[in-house]
Amino acid sequence: MDRRNFFRLAAGTAAVALQDGAIDRVRAAASAVNGRTPEDVAADEDYWAEIRNAFSVDRNIVNLNNGYCSPSPRVVQDAMRRYLEYSDMGPWHTMINVLERQAEQVRRRLALAAGCDPEEMAITRNASESLENAQYGVDLKPGDEVLTTNQDYPRMLSTFRQRERREGIVLKTISFPVPPPSMDDLYQRFERAVTPRTKLILVCHITNRTGQIFPIRKICDMAHARNIPVIVDGAHAFSQFPYKISDLNCDYYGVSLHKWACAPVGTGFLYVRKSRIASTWSLMASGPEQAGDIRKFEEIGTHPAANHDAISEALIFNENIGIERKAARLRYLRDRWANRLTQNPKCKTLHSPDPAQSCGIGFLAFNGVDPAPIQSALWSKYSILTALVPHEEYTGLRITPHVYSTLRDIDYFSEMVEKELKGL
Repeated sequence: MDRRNFFRLAAGTAAVALQDGAIDRVRAAASAVNGRTPEDVAADEDYWAEIRNAFSVDRNIVNLNNGYCSPSPRVVQDAMRRYLEYSDMGPWHTMINVLERQAEQVRRRLALAAGCDPEEMAITRNASESLENAQYGVDLKPGDEVLTTNQDYPRMLSTFRQRERREGIVLKTISFPVPPPSMDDLYQRFERAVTPRTKLILVCHITNRTGQIFPIRKICDMAHARNIPVIVDGAHAFSQFPYKISDLNCDYYGVSLHKWACAPVGTGFLYVRKSRIASTWSLMASGPEQAGDIRKFEEIGTHPAANHDAISEALIFNENIGIERKAARLRYLRDRWANRLTQNPKCKTLHSPDPAQSCGIGFLAFNGVDPAPIQSALWSKYSILTALVPHEEYTGLRITPHVYSTLRDIDYFSEMVEKELKGL
């Protein structure tokens, strides 16, 4: 073995050792808290320190905008780098013949985690790509109504508005208070808005704004009783709180995996109920022989295999934490800043305190204070990242910590908000 190959092999061995060590430490931490309730573990800083050490985030920045895109643990980054380097050794063979074939194992793992048949699981680049496959794939005629809310994701609303301009369909949106009085109130708003012209429903599992969770199963059952298919925007739901797609009774479900699942940037999935695959057009062209194949929604041309192959590492990482523990921790972090800041008369929260209606996404609004300067000051003065979320009915800051966030991060954020409000 020559010197160059020796050092290349040594570097690869070190990377594998780092990968295995990180997973083992997370698994060991989980074993140490077995038998304790998720709520108890949520407050165990020793446990979460082990999780935090799996990440290589910049500790000089307090990132409370993980709802946009979360960093990946080192094991995921390392896997993606290995796959990318291997791809470049001979792309047609190494990427297409070897790595692209591994997508079938990723599909199997994703389907198991999501709770569906692998033949209903398409691997995509993000929730927008997933949902637009469904939004453009369902046949609609001029005058047909699509029902959704005015707080759904802007890109998804723009998709149907383009179909309005191009095809003459009608986009009908409903409003709801934040937070709503109950899940049943949300359901009734949808039920009352359905008309004989309603041919499709789009609904968020959890909104990207205030983190409101919707009664998806009840809405889907109501819609199916009227022969109306339902597209569910699950961009923020997967790997934030526990559920199975098979329990939702929806027809389409789109996810971004680079948010709460900590997978590489540019990864997502689209679930399509098996009975709907053949009748749903793919966003990019596919042949008639692919009509009933879920893979037709993956026809996007040449693309890297490294991103989607590394999804498996993210799934294993999350499996070792446990979704119940993860959800409890996210709520614990959210409640820590929310309970403190709502003691200030200038602050209010617009997310529901009900655990059934919310999880890790929190929303901070203000009484008589413009949130834009607060958000700007948090970043420019204190290196705290938050998301300014304007809406015609309310405006405020979306606060989204993650499993690597510390109590010190949360308390520092709260303290600096209080500091900025003193002069106002």
